[in-house]
Amino acid sequence: MGCQWLVFLTVLLFSAVAEASDCATDGVPIVRNISEIEQDSYGIPGLSHVTVAGSVMHGFKEIEVWLQTLAPGTGTPIHRHSCEEIFVVQKGSGTLYLASNSHLKYPGNPQEFPVFANSTFHIPVNDVHQVWNTNEQEDLHFIVVISRPPVKVFVYDDWFMPHTAAQLRFPFPWDERCYQTPPVKDEL
Repeated sequence: MGCQWLVFLTVLLFSAVAEASDCATDGVPIVRNISEIEQDSYGIPGLSHVTVAGSVMHGFKEIEVWLQTLAPGTGTPIHRHSCEEIFVVQKGSGTLYLASNSHLKYPGNPQEFPVFANSTFHIPVNDVHQVWNTNEQEDLHFIVVISRPPVKVFVYDDWFMPHTAAQLRFPFPWDERCYQTPPVKDEL
């Protein structure tokens, strides 16, 4: 009977540690296996997202790193955010749509840039953009690095939606589980 309790307590302790590690704000191990990190679509059709190193999940202060995959014929929402973003395309091809008219009242007609395996591109702060996998044969795999996490995203219905009507999404779906509202300082 004593051995069964020991096994039960060990399993209980391990499951509590494993659950807590999903939202560990005191850092991450120096070396990790990416294939063991949770991936999810977070309700975005055709997306597979892995937070490799995050601010909310892992306590990083200056950068965040994601591994994302878009299935053929799918893309990100039209959006902008107040951080820099760098993409490194590992596999596949697609199109970057970028509207760098952030000084106008709405994004307008975006420029189109082909992206392909071993290419990289960056998104300036607050430029409205969208990435599409236009390749019908294979997934589009890329690594994303953002500054100033956690990301606050403004989502647009179309390219002519006014900036003032864009919907703020914060925390973003992959941060929701671990995000905690900072404590409010009592002035008294």
